[in-house]
Amino acid sequence: MTLIKSISGIRGTIGGKVGDNLTPFDLLKFTTAYGSWLKSKNSQKKIQVVVGRDARKSGEMVNRIVVGALQSIGIDVIDLGLSTTPTVEVAVPKENAAGGIILTASHNPKQWNALKLLNHKGEFISAADGAEVLEIAENQEIFYAEIDELGKCITNDEYLDKHIQEVLALDLVDVEAIQKKNFTIVVDAVNSTGGLFVPALLKALGVKNIIELYCEPNGEFPHDPEPLPENLTEIAKAVREHQADLGIVVDPDVDRLALINEDGSMFGEEYTLVAVADYVLQHTKGSVVSNLSSTKALRDVAENNGCQYFASAVGEVNVVAKMKEVDAVIGGEGNGGIIYPASHYGRDALVGIALFLSHLAKYKGTCSQLKKEYNAYYISKNKIELDNTINVDDLLVKIQKAYANYKINLIDGVKIEFENSWIHLRKSNTEPIIRLYAENTSKETADQLASEVMNKVKNLI
Repeated sequence: MTLIKSISGIRGTIGGKVGDNLTPFDLLKFTTAYGSWLKSKNSQKKIQVVVGRDARKSGEMVNRIVVGALQSIGIDVIDLGLSTTPTVEVAVPKENAAGGIILTASHNPKQWNALKLLNHKGEFISAADGAEVLEIAENQEIFYAEIDELGKCITNDEYLDKHIQEVLALDLVDVEAIQKKNFTIVVDAVNSTGGLFVPALLKALGVKNIIELYCEPNGEFPHDPEPLPENLTEIAKAVREHQADLGIVVDPDVDRLALINEDGSMFGEEYTLVAVADYVLQHTKGSVVSNLSSTKALRDVAENNGCQYFASAVGEVNVVAKMKEVDAVIGGEGNGGIIYPASHYGRDALVGIALFLSHLAKYKGTCSQLKKEYNAYYISKNKIELDNTINVDDLLVKIQKAYANYKINLIDGVKIEFENSWIHLRKSNTEPIIRLYAENTSKETADQLASEVMNKVKNLI
């Protein structure tokens, strides 16, 4: 396996050799480098860092190493224990902390874990800041604290309630409307921390009929934790069996949201952001942002509401930067990631759930009928496995030349735009793969386009 250092954090598999995997030594190395970087930015005071983790099986071990590493360089730790990525993002500014670390590999399988690094605003550190952290780690410029300067660790288990109360306080979250609808909802939390947070949020929103599927936070992922249709067959069946109004699926760290229609069909993770953006723009006019790999349906919704749409490079930090640049009122990524600045600048499935349910509660129809309100597109999502011998940058240049007669966007990898389609190739920030997405109004055409370009890429390899 490969240890991946990117804008999405330090990510790798547990076990194996130092430097090749996320070993205890690597955890110590990168945590102390990050802590040292924070101290260099806050040299006049004692600082705190918020730490939280998802429920994956390596989480407890990783947490102990990370907390101890921060204490070893004189940093106080506020340990939230089992938490979510957006909850840590909310906690950092509330605690006036210098930064935060979320211990999660998000949608990756159980053998993976990661350090997601936040700044004092509770937002992911920038690429430039990340480069500084990696330089400190590489040069081992670490100064460890003497005995009287060691950091303290404080456990804080209040943020489940604090985060939920923040969500309920949002102007566009209509608790009364949700309560009146008397929804029946099935929840699949893939046996991670969503099993704690999502049912608690639904109860606070007045939902009484909640069917919990894999909501025990024990890290035993019952299926691939990425909320893609092929991984959601059980909840689709459960929605039909219980005659539920919808199903809710979150990934292990609860920053991605996928929805299941009342008939067991997929609302589509791409359309989570589309529907929430439509609801927000009906009440608050402003710009909308998503990344280059997201559906064109979001642009359609923005324009239908008299608003502007903008695209960014893939990666939450890039979406947030673009949102701030254009003063967007809603944004996110087509993987079910909702970023709502009225709450905070981070993907937040809890905020997404509350806004979507408010939208559905006021809509005179079912979940599947709401989906039909939006222009239908299909994205073919594919992966090409890589090995260390492949020069991805050279490969993408060759693809660019092969399609030189078409409109090409190079903000992030290569996006080729055809008359009624697009295809986007980019190196993943989280896995040793090339992601290859194609979109068209026809599934067959999108799959055919993706297959054509995949074959071209494989031939070039």
